[in-house]
Amino acid sequence: MGKVRILVADDFDTVRKGVCAILSSREDIEVCAEAANGEEAVRKAKELKPDIVIMDFSMPVMDGLEASKRILQAFPDMPILMFSMHKMEALTQAAKNAGVSGFVTKGESAQNLLRAVDSVWRKEPFFVLES
Repeated sequence: MGKVRILVADDFDTVRKGVCAILSSREDIEVCAEAANGEEAVRKAKELKPDIVIMDFSMPVMDGLEASKRILQAFPDMPILMFSMHKMEALTQAAKNAGVSGFVTKGESAQNLLRAVDSVWRKEPFFVLES
């Protein structure tokens, strides 16, 4: 099987580049595109049809929640991993309600991000809310 193609959407360049570096450390993962806002993420997801989307919750133009809903309207089976600085049950619940596959906070380890990617790739939800 080929590489898992991932679209990374985050408005902060340094965060986006960091996530891409973590993902690129694995030979079985390819970052196929990056997006700096939700609208760009929707456009690139429709154009490139990545295997997984990692979506920042708070972004300009269109937030990650709305962008996720639009991507899932077009591709109901596309795994989306929501990514946020904030570790709040309300955000996790909103993400679940939108139909995303998982939720990871930006403060978590690189290993946890990769575990989340592996989990949603296997079609298993990843909603770990550690205190």
